[in-house]
Amino acid sequence: MAAPQNPTERAELAQALRTAVRGEVDLGATARALTTMDASNYRRVPIGVVTPRDADDVAAALAVCRAHGVPVVPRGGGTSIAGQATGTGIVLDLTRHLRKIVELDPVARTAVVQPGVILDELRTAAAPHGLTFGPDPSTHSRCTLGGMIGNNSCGAHSVAWGTTADNTHALTVTRYGGDTLRLTRGTVPEALTGLPELIRTHLAPLRTGFPELPRRISGYALDALLPERGTDLARAFCGSEGTLGVVTEATVRLVEAPAARALAVLGYADEAAAAEAAPGLLPHHPLTVEGMAADLVRAPAGLPRGGAWLFAETGGATPAEARAHAERILRAADALDDTVVTDPAGQRALWRIREDAAGTATRMPDGTEAWPGWEDCAVPPGRLGPYLRDFRALLAEHGLRGTPYGHFGDGCIHVRIDFDLLSPPGVARFRRFSEELADLVVAHGGSLSGEHGDGQARAELLPRMYGDELFALFARFKDIWDPDGGMNPGILARPARLDENLRFEVLPKRPVDVEFGYPHDGGDFSAAVRRCVGVAKCRTAEPAGTGVMCPSFRATGEEAHSTRGRARLLHEMLAGDAGDAGDTGDTAGVITGGWRSTEVRDALDLCLSCKGCRTDCPVGVDMATYKAEFLHHHYRRRLRPASHYTMGRLPTWLRLASRFAPALNALARVRLLAALTKRLAGIAPEREIPVLARETFTRWLNRRWGKGTFIFSNDEVAMVWPDTFTEHLSPEVGRAAVRVLESAGRHTIPAGRGLCCGLTYVSTGQLGKARKVMRRTLDRLGGTLGTPLVVLEPSCAATLRTDLPELLPDDPRAAELASSVRTLAQYLEEYAPDWQPPRLDRPVTGQTHCHQHAVLGDAAERRLRERAGLTGELSGGCCGLAGNFGFERGHWDVSVACAEESLLPSVRAAEPGTDVLADGFSCRTQLEQLGGVRARHLVEVLAEGLGEGLGEGLGEGTE
Repeated sequence: MAAPQNPTERAELAQALRTAVRGEVDLGATARALTTMDASNYRRVPIGVVTPRDADDVAAALAVCRAHGVPVVPRGGGTSIAGQATGTGIVLDLTRHLRKIVELDPVARTAVVQPGVILDELRTAAAPHGLTFGPDPSTHSRCTLGGMIGNNSCGAHSVAWGTTADNTHALTVTRYGGDTLRLTRGTVPEALTGLPELIRTHLAPLRTGFPELPRRISGYALDALLPERGTDLARAFCGSEGTLGVVTEATVRLVEAPAARALAVLGYADEAAAAEAAPGLLPHHPLTVEGMAADLVRAPAGLPRGGAWLFAETGGATPAEARAHAERILRAADALDDTVVTDPAGQRALWRIREDAAGTATRMPDGTEAWPGWEDCAVPPGRLGPYLRDFRALLAEHGLRGTPYGHFGDGCIHVRIDFDLLSPPGVARFRRFSEELADLVVAHGGSLSGEHGDGQARAELLPRMYGDELFALFARFKDIWDPDGGMNPGILARPARLDENLRFEVLPKRPVDVEFGYPHDGGDFSAAVRRCVGVAKCRTAEPAGTGVMCPSFRATGEEAHSTRGRARLLHEMLAGDAGDAGDTGDTAGVITGGWRSTEVRDALDLCLSCKGCRTDCPVGVDMATYKAEFLHHHYRRRLRPASHYTMGRLPTWLRLASRFAPALNALARVRLLAALTKRLAGIAPEREIPVLARETFTRWLNRRWGKGTFIFSNDEVAMVWPDTFTEHLSPEVGRAAVRVLESAGRHTIPAGRGLCCGLTYVSTGQLGKARKVMRRTLDRLGGTLGTPLVVLEPSCAATLRTDLPELLPDDPRAAELASSVRTLAQYLEEYAPDWQPPRLDRPVTGQTHCHQHAVLGDAAERRLRERAGLTGELSGGCCGLAGNFGFERGHWDVSVACAEESLLPSVRAAEPGTDVLADGFSCRTQLEQLGGVRARHLVEVLAEGLGEGLGEGLGEGTE
């Protein structure tokens, strides 16, 4: 089935779709680029994207596509790991509108859902009734029920609650062409002519050809149609990977969720020992038996001694009952070491290691890239230990490495392998290994796929598992459903080769000329962009705990404004301008403008440069850096937006303006003049212009010391970085820091005059200017380089820690300065460990700065607050101002939406007398302008608690 080959045919298709469908129809470059890939190694370029509003729209779109001979691929969260969520025709995006929980019946323990419902949304709706949906993939915060049905997803709790097929009661499905069928147990719709005969005439192979194991996901589940199994058509449809039709509604079963849970963690010598122990735990009825080895765990905090671990979760009506259940498992297991974790926060921390594995496993400990493709095999649980040993031997034979983990209780193993998928010899080795591993899995009585489906990664090898006769039945089953072959061709039946359509083929063969050093990617921007493997943690509806990523996606709900979406656009941009892949059928990039691409520019425009993805993304995608890189090239030798000249060069303007602060503040209060200034400067009209300080921080500090010469020993001096915001806009923070540091026995001096980290230049992509500013700063610091440096503004501290050495990788002074940066709390903990903060004993609220979370960490701040008696948690997410972002024209709505997500609600909910903390100038400004709340830096609250003992004249040294 071929896609339209010329613009006229495409225009006719677009018009027909827009006439028939009430939802959105987009055949533009951005929509196509965003859906070229899922979370697999594969890439197929679609014609366009349709986002149906309801089931009627789905039917209408499928009718139009059949009339035009255009293939269709249904898509949920796009987290499939085998390539089945990519296609060359029309992508049906089912996540935007079809996400309603139609009915939830707690008595019958069922729910009726549309395909775009996110799994966590269903679990949240079921929780008040003590119920949940049993299957729970690690992508539970963003995967959809429709996608789970398509892949027959499982998750960690399948040992207790089974697969998605086990929990699906009935389906409403629309076929290619638009007719709708109701799939239940015991009946076959008349429209599926030939299906009863197919089953009746092939009973023997259907009864003997399917291996009996809990995680057999590969191929079509034709054995579910056997008469002794009730002719369960809904079950047979599960796992069909979008090749038979589109689910528009599903009735699913719910299970009782334990009121309390405990986690038994058992340590073993290696993964094979853990695998052999796993089946022995099953008679004790755990909810999960998960396994992982030490080479996946970067920081084994909270884990017992061992080289591999089993996680066995237990449930109970009370915490004591859950713990007793876990302790019974410990007694039954023969582990090197073990522990029981009952604290919910401790359990979440351990589960986060496991859930992020799909991303963290994409980098080996030495930084080498690793890829999916064979992350999903399953064998009988009793064979898992021997299989893992053979698997490791096969890896070694091919000179490959991988980090196995997964559902040991079900015999299902996930692994990312360091295939070379960039060169022809590497791809050839990938193919040879795949063929040999398929034979190994079959020899152990296993399934090529144990959870994620076959897709393009494994479907070609299904004859090795099922034999030619049964595999031929798969094609006949597909033809009964889809005689025109329009549903997701190339997947399962008549599959594409496993080494075709690799997403790396289109990328540049040589490193791209870039400004940042990309030290974790060998200086290669393409490798940096390849970090995004599509697991889509950035598409979650709310930040996890104190997490940040991705505020713009949560504000807009648009894939283009997620970290993954932007990475996909950059990937297509790097593919170059070799032509339109949809027109020619080749593998050229969809984005043809290179660094001048307006599609990439528009997607990056709403990136807040919060750096949240640098930490929250399991593979460390750093979109803030990629954005700065792109803006540098996009506007090189071109006119920039006004805000780049104003807010992007803020340090220069503030230095000039500081001597005229009173007059400028007065002029800013003149409404018409302020409106004109904001218009010319590219500032959002809704914003208020911040007030300039009458006296800068360094001027105040120098005035305190007078003009004499003061001599202190090095261990008495604390150097404070005079960042632009503390210096010119909030010197009260600097003055408070002086009071606190002096109370800790440290004499405070400014690091120097005219210093700048380059933050505003970096965030607006003026990287040449940023380098000049940074080098000038290094020159002025001179002999003080390496001295511990207290930086009060988190965004400036993060810039010095990361952007400085990455923009000046060849200057050793940059790394030296970066290593000397401390937050105030870090400095006090390291250099004044005996200092006791004032005991304040009151609650706090507010938000941890994005850059603090992503780059600096806030552990020292948490400990300092605890010692001072400041109770309460700061919220996650982003304040939405984010430096210049929230001030720029066109960003107001997103900025407000980000603030309304976590920060403003937490402040409004605070009890009277609660201190509002915000260490970043942007966060404090956002709270003041949107919430009418005066927030303070932690150091201001501490200084207030010190009382009036440290006045302006104290702390002067001796001449």
